[in-house]
Amino acid sequence: MPVTVKNGLPAVQTLERENIFVMTHRRAAHQDIRPLEIAIVNLMPTKVATETQLIRLLSNSPLQVNVTLVAMSGYLPKNTSQQHMDTFYVPSEQVLKRRFDGLIVTGAPLEATPFEEVDYWEELKAILAWARRNVFSSLFICWGVNAALYYYYGIERHLLRKKLFGVYPVALRDKTSHLLRGFDDPWLVPQSRYMTVLPEDLEGTGLRVLAASRKCGAVVFSSANHRQAYITGHLEYDGTTLDREYKRDRKAGISIDPPFNYYPADDPRRHPMMRWRTYAHQFYSNWLNHYVYQETPFDLTRLR
Repeated sequence: MPVTVKNGLPAVQTLERENIFVMTHRRAAHQDIRPLEIAIVNLMPTKVATETQLIRLLSNSPLQVNVTLVAMSGYLPKNTSQQHMDTFYVPSEQVLKRRFDGLIVTGAPLEATPFEEVDYWEELKAILAWARRNVFSSLFICWGVNAALYYYYGIERHLLRKKLFGVYPVALRDKTSHLLRGFDDPWLVPQSRYMTVLPEDLEGTGLRVLAASRKCGAVVFSSANHRQAYITGHLEYDGTTLDREYKRDRKAGISIDPPFNYYPADDPRRHPMMRWRTYAHQFYSNWLNHYVYQETPFDLTRLR
């Protein structure tokens, strides 16, 4: 079944060219089915690209998914038009009046900024508090991981001396995990961050480490009841996203090494390799199926 989005969303044309079935609200109104309701708090500066990446992965499922894009009301994005935000995003205060089967909170380029100094921190705190009782399963990505760990558990992030940048092998810590069902051991995940989460940070929280490595720290972890899931990497990235980030930073005069394990023969003049596509589709299908669909109540008013 398809992902359902607002009419005219730019991601639709891109995904239709890839033979991915995305349904507009107009057509979905004629479907007699209880779809999953998924909210996406998109904090990435490249909002259209991130929308497309996440919707692409959410579509790889037999389930019908209604996507609601959530805007931070107290923050004006610099790289996305206000018209796009007004047309396709819903203010967070409206979302707080609803219940959802799933919530995704993306990363943001705020690694060194204290959480209390983030422009929309109070608004994000309200969303995280609301999610406890009004969302069945929340998935946090990259900076969203650190924000959620800080809010829910008081866990401070560890800043790295050097950016973790590239495509890294990660070992399975729990081979019975539904979230990582079908994954190789090790498997590959793109990383682009200046902070890390150590497995020992999670001791006493009730969160279980599902995948980790010495280089990347704890990469995937979740609560026992599947109400919270975390991934520090970017499985949603396109094959050329790291390439664009590398060239952007170089152009800006930032000293940065080419992404690890990404270009053939580590030569940035060559076209990069995408070796995580299968894991990306499997991860989001597993989250939708095992953490959301099979456990969320049919009547969302029964959420506790």
